[in-house]
Amino acid sequence: MQALRGGAAGEGAAEAGSVPFLKGSALLLLGCLLARCCGAAGGGPRPGGVRAAGAAGSRRSALETFYARQLRLSPHVLGHSKAHVGRVVAELVRAAKAQGLQPGPLALSLRGDFVRIGSAYEQHKVRSPDCFDILVPLRLPPHLEPQPRRADGLGPHGAFVCGLRARAGWPRRYRPFAEGFCVELQGRSHLSSGLVLRWFQGHLQRCLGAVRYRLQERCRISLSACPGRLPTLHILPCSDYVCCHISMSVRLIPAIPLGDALYLTALPPEGPQAPPAPEALWGLNASRQEQRLLSWLKEQAPASSCHLKCLQILKGLRDLRRQGLEEPFCSQWGQVLSSYVLKTALFSLLLQGPLDAWDERFLVERLEDLVLYLRDCLRKQVLMHFFLGNASLPEAVALPRFLKEAAPVNLLAAFDGPTLDLAAFQLINTWFQAPHIIRMYSSPRYLRPALTPCRHVAEARQEPLGE
Repeated sequence: MQALRGGAAGEGAAEAGSVPFLKGSALLLLGCLLARCCGAAGGGPRPGGVRAAGAAGSRRSALETFYARQLRLSPHVLGHSKAHVGRVVAELVRAAKAQGLQPGPLALSLRGDFVRIGSAYEQHKVRSPDCFDILVPLRLPPHLEPQPRRADGLGPHGAFVCGLRARAGWPRRYRPFAEGFCVELQGRSHLSSGLVLRWFQGHLQRCLGAVRYRLQERCRISLSACPGRLPTLHILPCSDYVCCHISMSVRLIPAIPLGDALYLTALPPEGPQAPPAPEALWGLNASRQEQRLLSWLKEQAPASSCHLKCLQILKGLRDLRRQGLEEPFCSQWGQVLSSYVLKTALFSLLLQGPLDAWDERFLVERLEDLVLYLRDCLRKQVLMHFFLGNASLPEAVALPRFLKEAAPVNLLAAFDGPTLDLAAFQLINTWFQAPHIIRMYSSPRYLRPALTPCRHVAEARQEPLGE
């Protein structure tokens, strides 16, 4: 009826009726907004919040699946591998020490022990327990003193280098040793890492025969040694001895003890095509201090802390992203974001905030913090070595005086600005596109191979999933 009256009233009446219509529409819109706000205030979900929560849940699901299927190691298999490596290396070191014993200070010899280092022994190794690093300490004659050389501008950038210089008045009876293992630098004799490495390789090769015979029922072993490269021990367990049939490679690293669980090791080449590092210089290895810090963090952090899991996932994403990069940046990507750089960034971030924030339920947030922190370091072109000259370490992690007094070293000093900027861009892009990159670059060749069941499977199933 109202519509009929409005139609009969003509144009003027219709124009006058438009005002109440607009007011009614405005009131209706305002009512809808108030209802939505009241619903949100009362705990009702908001459309935007639902989408954000769904995206976060999808990201976490992708990362958890990636970790479980491609990165996480079975504690059972890792434990078997480490035990087998330890037995084989102990046999080789024992034989090498016995054959190297000579009276007098005129030759090198092994100290008789070995030091397990690297991710396999720090609980953040990924994919497969098939590669291990072992330090083999050597005995040296007296009258060799460490001499840090970073201030002289020698050696590669981003590395702490040190010389082992003969003291003044080197006795004549040490001359055969000096002629066999030393080189001249600035008019003084310095222990040559190249000559020591060459002796170490030959010495192990000579001892391998006897060790291979004693271990023939357990495994087949061989040693590969290229000039200027660390010797690698290859172990293939026999099927009737070890239940987890994984061929393993062990890098044997000759190490010069400095005391306080510090060692000097030969500097690796800066790249596949780079010339060898100066023979008179050695690199510093503080792996034992890193292990002590990780042990302290394990005690202080929640039992369900995800800091090592974050490191493993970031290493896995780095490796996947490399598949889509072209040279020369593909090689630079792995060098800039080396496992040591990622671990150093994690250490620095862990000590900046409360360790309770690293509980497992905050995995995605903490992983994003780590990515952003590392992104900022790359943009600023600065990531300092964690132990050299670091005065902010917890008192519970006691450092040797040699480390406390050492000059700080920037781990990113070897790379130019454009390379680091590109790495920062690719890193943040990798994080934003993580689920897509996992789907795109994951393939069966990255998956852990199925292991042969053994009598320890029941024990393995009872072990906790976290490492």
